[in-house]
Amino acid sequence: MTSTDASQSFQMPEGLSTGDAARLRGLRRMRAIALSLLLLAAVVWFLTREQDGWVAYVNAGAEAAMVGAIADWFAVTALFRHPLGLPIPHTAIIPNRKESLGESLQEFVTDNFLREDVVRERIQSAGVSRRVGEWLVFEGHGERLVAEGSRVLADALQHVKESDVAAVVQEALIPRLQEEELSPVVGQLLEEVLRDDAHRGLVDLAVDELARWLSHNEGEVAALIENRAPSWTPQWLDKRVAGWVHEQVVEWVEEIGRTPEHNARIALNRWLKELAQDLQTDPATRVRFERLKVRMLSQPRVSVTSVQLWDALRRALIGSLGDEAGLLRRRALEEIERLGQRLIDEPELSQRIDATISDVAAYAVNHYGSEVATIISATVKRWDGKETADRIELHVGRDLQFIRINGTVVGGLAGVVIHAVSTIL
Repeated sequence: MTSTDASQSFQMPEGLSTGDAARLRGLRRMRAIALSLLLLAAVVWFLTREQDGWVAYVNAGAEAAMVGAIADWFAVTALFRHPLGLPIPHTAIIPNRKESLGESLQEFVTDNFLREDVVRERIQSAGVSRRVGEWLVFEGHGERLVAEGSRVLADALQHVKESDVAAVVQEALIPRLQEEELSPVVGQLLEEVLRDDAHRGLVDLAVDELARWLSHNEGEVAALIENRAPSWTPQWLDKRVAGWVHEQVVEWVEEIGRTPEHNARIALNRWLKELAQDLQTDPATRVRFERLKVRMLSQPRVSVTSVQLWDALRRALIGSLGDEAGLLRRRALEEIERLGQRLIDEPELSQRIDATISDVAAYAVNHYGSEVATIISATVKRWDGKETADRIELHVGRDLQFIRINGTVVGGLAGVVIHAVSTIL
């Protein structure tokens, strides 16, 4: 029995992980204990043969202990290999039926773990968002996240080739924009902007900039007016007219900036509303817009300018991401820490995020859970039969040795009871 246990014990390859090495030591230790109890029972049985009195009870117990130990050794060994190397039917169960066992394990995981209610309950009880918030506000975590994210994003931007961007713009983006009718979309967008009065800030900015330019460039405006004056008018008159016109224009533009309901603003809004409506409903306006769109997109400078703008943005982002004390990384760190604190201080926000995570996980489980579980059967199917048995025995073999130990003890007690009953009868 000793040589059999040793010869049939699997040999795990070198380079085991720390956990597997500890499991292997535990398995060998429990095997040695179970085998030692069997040998002890055999020695006691041999020494107490053919004796009467209380020694007979010891002999009966030792004999039954041997039977129980050998029977349980056979049962445990039959799971992983043929006992004594003999091809006894219904032994080496795991190597011979590893594929059906893998499929059964897959069904078990799918039916009991990859279920929507189980996943939702686990996510809700785990408090994922709050834990993320606590991790983010912990000293050093936010900086590390920003540093790693900046490095990854900068590396990704570094590898984006200008030729690839140009190809996307020229071969995909521009042709798509040329084919697609954009006038209804632009009209609807413009209508939404006007309805929300979102263009007011842009108009104010344009008016302020125009007033500032006119105030600081009186000479250019006067020269423009004087150059267009009739040749027969006196020069002094041209200058006075130019000055007066400049004053009137500056005053008019400033008045537009001061007056939210100025007639010029009202006229501009009316024209924009008509344009938004015509872009959606008037065929002639839509045709003119589409022609203008195609004419603009057909210009060679459009793709060149787009690539140049992208390249400038890319270089600016890379520079900002590489600057540890830069505004971009500081703002990113502030926002991350603020988000982490909100996840801790605002239970409603955490609950909404956890609910969203639960919905996403439930959707994934419902639609892809069974496919994910096929990893189990596919992995087991690729394993060799002996490798499968060795892997499983490494993880559960130590606990199975308690069956042998219990069989030895229970068998011995049963032998004593049976001998006592036999003596009484």
